[in-house]
Amino acid sequence: LSLYSSPARETKYVENPQTELEEGVSRLRRAMEPYTAWCQMELTSSSKVKADRSLCSDFFSEGYEFLQKPPAGFYPRLGVIGFAGIIGLFLARGSKIKKLVYPAGLMGIATSMYYPQQAVAIAKVS
Repeated sequence: LSLYSSPARETKYVENPQTELEEGVSRLRRAMEPYTAWCQMELTSSSKVKADRSLCSDFFSEGYEFLQKPPAGFYPRLGVIGFAGIIGLFLARGSKIKKLVYPAGLMGIATSMYYPQQAVAIAKVS
């Protein structure tokens, strides 16, 4: 026998109303549902043989082979370019725009020092 009586439990689940952002995301999901279902069907129906022959796997295999046998001086150049990006992050304290521009700019300058022909070709296209 209990000495104390337990209070009656009257719990009620109340769902929070959706915000405008949540409603917008749910509308977007419903609108994109046919496309995502189609993509899922395409991905599941494709065989592994097709995936092995894709350009993506060729790209990654070439990249892996390149990193296994890099040209002379590749890693020191990569280190200098990465260090320039870190210096850019250090100098870009404050503004979000600076955090985008300074590292990209310093890395671009460092890259153009080591690869001048490619830099000129990119500048001509731009």
